[in-house]
Amino acid sequence: MASTKKLFENNIEWAEKIKAEDPLFFQRLAQQQSPEYLWIGCSDSRVPANEIVGLLPGEIFVHRNVANMVIHTDLNCLSVIQYAVAVLRVKHIIVCGHYGCGGVAAALRPERHGLIDNWLRHIKDIYFRSQEEFTACVDEAERIDLMCEYNVVEQVANVCHTTIVQDAWKRGQELMVHGWIYSIRDGVLRDLEVSFDAPEQVPEVYRQYPTAGRR
Repeated sequence: MASTKKLFENNIEWAEKIKAEDPLFFQRLAQQQSPEYLWIGCSDSRVPANEIVGLLPGEIFVHRNVANMVIHTDLNCLSVIQYAVAVLRVKHIIVCGHYGCGGVAAALRPERHGLIDNWLRHIKDIYFRSQEEFTACVDEAERIDLMCEYNVVEQVANVCHTTIVQDAWKRGQELMVHGWIYSIRDGVLRDLEVSFDAPEQVPEVYRQYPTAGRR
């Protein structure tokens, strides 16, 4: 109990600090959330979305899971994306991975971990399709870091392939999808330069509408 009691003490201290800096902060926050960003990140406790980008509560909508995955059968993630896009009308979806990701590392090793192996198989699929790209890696750490980047690129594509994002583009809604990666070693974000804002950028087989029909 002592360990959890400290969390409540920290909470009171944090709330008082916020109110001292901005007396109306929580009043405004309670009225409405209107973030411009949806962050899809890893569950790793060392990668807190708000703190990394210097935003306050209410300024970024967050979904986190093991290895920042966007899987087309994951109704939890898809529900978050739909709410963010259709209701909150975010302008940016950011898929952010991180170097040294434990989920990615586990997927690349021939070991059993239990139920999570079924989740991580999606990463194995990416690796299997791209094995030749890893031949120049000097050690396992470099191979894992490169796979972390490949995983982000794949999940950005998966976001763009959803009916949710493509419906938004068809409506003419301003929406951009980005792929970033974070280094726990120095706290710095890197843009992987995989950004999309139009259905024409999606491979034809994944398009939900003919591009000629875009308004």
